Amino acid sequence: MAQSIDYLAFDLGAESGRAVVGRFDGATLQLDTLHRFPNGPVAVMGRLYWDALRLWAEMKQGLALYRREHGTALDGIGLDTWGVDFVLLGGDDALLANPRHYRDPRTDGMLEAAFERVPRDEIFGATGIQFMQINTLYQLLAMRLGGDPTLDAARTLLMIPDLFNYWLTGVKACEFSDATTTQFYNPRRCAWAKPLLERMGLPTDILPPVIQPGAVVGPLLPGVAEEVGLGDVTVIAPACHDTGSAVAAVPARGEDFAYISSGTWSLMGVEATEPVITPESLAFNFTNEGGVCGTFRLLKNIMGLWLVQECRRTWAGLGREYSYAELTAMAAEAPAFGPLVEPDCHDFLAPGDMPARIRAFCARTGQAAPETEGATVRCALESLALKYRWVLEKLEVMTGRTLRAIHVVGGGSQNALLCRLAADATGRPVVAGPVEATAMGNVIMQALARGRIGSLAEGREVVRRSCEVVTYEPQPHAAWDDAYARFLAIRERVPEV
Repeated sequence: MAQSIDYLAFDLGAESGRAVVGRFDGATLQLDTLHRFPNGPVAVMGRLYWDALRLWAEMKQGLALYRREHGTALDGIGLDTWGVDFVLLGGDDALLANPRHYRDPRTDGMLEAAFERVPRDEIFGATGIQFMQINTLYQLLAMRLGGDPTLDAARTLLMIPDLFNYWLTGVKACEFSDATTTQFYNPRRCAWAKPLLERMGLPTDILPPVIQPGAVVGPLLPGVAEEVGLGDVTVIAPACHDTGSAVAAVPARGEDFAYISSGTWSLMGVEATEPVITPESLAFNFTNEGGVCGTFRLLKNIMGLWLVQECRRTWAGLGREYSYAELTAMAAEAPAFGPLVEPDCHDFLAPGDMPARIRAFCARTGQAAPETEGATVRCALESLALKYRWVLEKLEVMTGRTLRAIHVVGGGSQNALLCRLAADATGRPVVAGPVEATAMGNVIMQALARGRIGSLAEGREVVRRSCEVVTYEPQPHAAWDDAYARFLAIRERVPEV
């Protein structure tokens, strides 16, 4: 057995962050979580922020823990986070303000305001990105229309992972997979969509160079290395958008599969060699996010397990504490084929009393509202499964492929009920795992950058050898077709975000 090589992957999600040690022996990859810390929005005066400085402190603690427990033999450090959010730096390269959370209400109405300046089809033609009010484009427009002085004072825009890479290395650059989430990157021209920003009245001189997944960002800054006790360690950009790293670790072969990166969001799509910017992808409101190794991720952003997470938080506030396992068990016992929601309705975007919002949605659409916790979670999960069916159908239309299986990766792959519902609703086998896809993809891309792995296909072979998966075979039932017809009728009445 070859001597293992260590990588450190920082994976920051909407609920928590982790520092994960990846040990690669040339054939398999073993992950060990070194440090875990909470994350989430900080509410101040009706606004939602991310606590960037605390996250930075947690990252440095992760680096120091690695030094204390494992020494200094690190082959690389890689970072991935959620997309769309950003910071602005001033002339002294300091933060001008704490970064806003993508669920901050300042972007309410910004889609309509943007379309008054540039028609919807022209925005999509220049970017190929799904229309969601959380996108960076509409956050910047909200700043402009709200008279936010930090926009004019800014000298550099960095996405969230780019900020931490800058603090680690002193290098200001934007990684490709995360740049595409902004909705002002042109994937056909492989450049920022500056003409679009100019027509919106937004600055273009604040945009940094774009680097590709697998690029070396630089060595740790001497001050950081000294503080955490590490030496000359190389920082590598994996896919800095967490979904890009997760998809890199999908343990599939060939092209006849769809993937779902399942967590707070469900990101469902296929890999493509070119962006699919067509009348169909515009009409279906799909997105073309940057992938690794020259790929694009044609996918749909779906609200995902956010509905269940917010239900759980609301019930906990009322003194009813449930684990996710308990909620899933309660949902499994609840009656099947009850009320349905469109998971991507604007009603469900912001934090709040999700059970009340689900009841209100059901009343508005003429359905009997769920009366118990189990029935509420069942409603959310069956609705997600039916949304997966809709997305799968549209992916096949746009690509001309028959997608014979669905790979579910990430934390949501542990939800056996959702995986089974997805298999039954879509009529396709669901292959669940790995749970740690994002960290695995992060490390795979680091190893590829260092020449330890020769290709993405080889990296996926490593994933297949390193993890176990569970396959859920579909059990077709006519009731799913009836439920899908009801779901489509609801979609006609209630638009997406």
